[in-house]
Amino acid sequence: MDHSTHATAHTDHGDGAVTWSTAVRATLHCLTGCAIGEILGMVVATALGWGNVATTVLAIALAFVFGYSLTLFAVRRAGLDLRAAVKVALAADSVSIAVMELVDNGIVVFTPGAMEAQLSDGLFWSTLLGGFVIAFLITTPVNRWMIGRGKGHAVVHAYH
Repeated sequence: MDHSTHATAHTDHGDGAVTWSTAVRATLHCLTGCAIGEILGMVVATALGWGNVATTVLAIALAFVFGYSLTLFAVRRAGLDLRAAVKVALAADSVSIAVMELVDNGIVVFTPGAMEAQLSDGLFWSTLLGGFVIAFLITTPVNRWMIGRGKGHAVVHAYH
């Protein structure tokens, strides 16, 4: 099945109207990588006593690394060479990860006291996890729109 046929197979009527289920699955995939990287970055940086900017930069960087890695490993298992797999991962996940990171980090940054919270504080975890939930709710329609146009996570479906 070629890329455009496969992307169309994930639509309701073949007119670019992607099912919410497909968008949710794509967003959960993205959220998994982002959450692993971001939580790891926040925990490490907070434990080391890093400042807010360094903590945020590390968390975002690791979110992208882990987010891309999940797709990269999946398409490599499907037989793509490394160069092609990197291109697919970048095309599939860049916008989704960027939106998710903008939203969830914005929530953490703008929640009073969240950036000063320690690992043992409920505010640390509730803000971080709450940010993921809100980011998921905002990123899902973005992914649905992109998949309906053959972009974003739609490019990876040809390799599943």
